[in-house]
Amino acid sequence: MKGQINSVETSTDWLYRYPELYAGTFIKRYKRFFVDVKLDSGEIVTAHCPNTGPMTGVSTPGSAVMLSKSNNPKRKLGYTLELIEVHDNEPTWVGVNTALPNRVVKLALEKHLFSELGDYLKVQSEVPYGQEKKSRVDFLLSGKEMERSIYLEVKNTTFVKGKLALFPDTETTRGQKHLRELMALLPDHRSVMLYFINRGDCMDFAPGDETDPVYGKLLREALSMGVEILPCRFAVSPEGIRYLGLANCSFV
Repeated sequence: MKGQINSVETSTDWLYRYPELYAGTFIKRYKRFFVDVKLDSGEIVTAHCPNTGPMTGVSTPGSAVMLSKSNNPKRKLGYTLELIEVHDNEPTWVGVNTALPNRVVKLALEKHLFSELGDYLKVQSEVPYGQEKKSRVDFLLSGKEMERSIYLEVKNTTFVKGKLALFPDTETTRGQKHLRELMALLPDHRSVMLYFINRGDCMDFAPGDETDPVYGKLLREALSMGVEILPCRFAVSPEGIRYLGLANCSFV
């Protein structure tokens, strides 16, 4: 598989294509950014884990994984963990590289794939905003004909219970701050929280009240104030990523 970005015409087309991937078996994760993997060739390698969270439910030893490989000689670790297979429901690939969702969402925004956002002309990334220190919104959407610009935040979502996707999988003071910042923008602007459900086996979405009850309370408050919630479902496989549409918000 060669790395390439394909255009999006319908929700069944590839939105993102992975580069060549290497199959293996997950051994262990340690020091947050390191995973040991036994490749199908028999070689055991240490790969970079581009995920700062606990990866609750998606870091089980013995699971099938897929790694990408960099040709950059300056990198200490040549391999990067991209996918892990889970069995909560049917066997499902889960994207664990948290650097990818924003890249994929930007591609989708440039294709105007999310009809709920309406018409906009300009897509800006990492724009400073808000009342709290060092806040940057993931995307700012604007255009001359828009009554209000759109501030959009993206959250990678992999934690599930059955077919219910949950965010967050641990306490997140940063995520709480983002909700407060989005609420503060109302009513002068549109505020949108996009949950990137990085697996294709979930039909519903809800806040992870057991892992972070404060976040759950804030999310409901934000929703009541007018913050828009887009729980976006994505099918993930070693070939690439497809957009599947919105999940149901089961907590509304």
